[in-house]
Amino acid sequence: MQATPVLRLILFVLSIVPAALRADARLEWALTLDRSDELFGGLSAVESDATGTDLLLLSDRGALFKLALVRDSGGAAVGGVWRMRFVAPDGRPMERGKNDTEGLARRADGTMVLSTEAPARILTLQNTGGTEAIDTPPDFASYAENGSLEALAAGPDGSLYTLPERSGRYDQPFPVWRLHDGRWSVAFDIPRTDSFLPVGADFGPDGRLYILFRDVTPLGFRSRVMSMLADGTNRIVELETAMGEHGNLEGLAVWRDGAGAIRLLMVADDNFAVWQRSQLVEYSIRH
Repeated sequence: MQATPVLRLILFVLSIVPAALRADARLEWALTLDRSDELFGGLSAVESDATGTDLLLLSDRGALFKLALVRDSGGAAVGGVWRMRFVAPDGRPMERGKNDTEGLARRADGTMVLSTEAPARILTLQNTGGTEAIDTPPDFASYAENGSLEALAAGPDGSLYTLPERSGRYDQPFPVWRLHDGRWSVAFDIPRTDSFLPVGADFGPDGRLYILFRDVTPLGFRSRVMSMLADGTNRIVELETAMGEHGNLEGLAVWRDGAGAIRLLMVADDNFAVWQRSQLVEYSIRH
């Protein structure tokens, strides 16, 4: 049957209705970040300490920012900012468009790791800002320049998990790659069932892998957070936002508050555009 304009509109509306969510998922606060630095923008990843107050924010232009959050019952405010520029493995400064830093993870030993697009690489980050490339599978070279390794997470055992933003086809699942004991393998696949694409990831204090997905619609961005066990089973949609409710959420950090609730702290990428905003957003959920 050929779809009429009315039927197509109904199908579109049904496609944007959020999936079944946890009833207790709650927006705690949202904070717009001022661009106090020429590099402070394009925020694509966030890492948090166990208290949710010391944050690391990754810019997609090869810079890392450290923020201190001042939390109170009404939300949060920024208490201080520190910046570090990166140097590519060849010793040259990371230039715009050549080392699109997208993913950030902190291993249990404190080592920081980056994922990049154009090219798709995994890099270890030194305290000086220097980087060293980690050997990666040949498959990574086949990923689209603007659709590869946006999400990166470190498991409790130090293993790294990453996946491409674009799987290649609408009916092709997203492969979740795992680096364990120096060897890469596809740990599991995540089915691609709609227009949401993975852009961020983190392991929570509960040992679950949380993945942030993003969709771009005519009325703005919408986001989804899905959690699962480390082997990809027991998948749960923890959160799904309405179109335009937040900005371009690309980074995710998961921590547990003093009341036992899981906190989903996300950062929005403003793409250095005047009509977008850098933003921190935090939701709470209970398992």
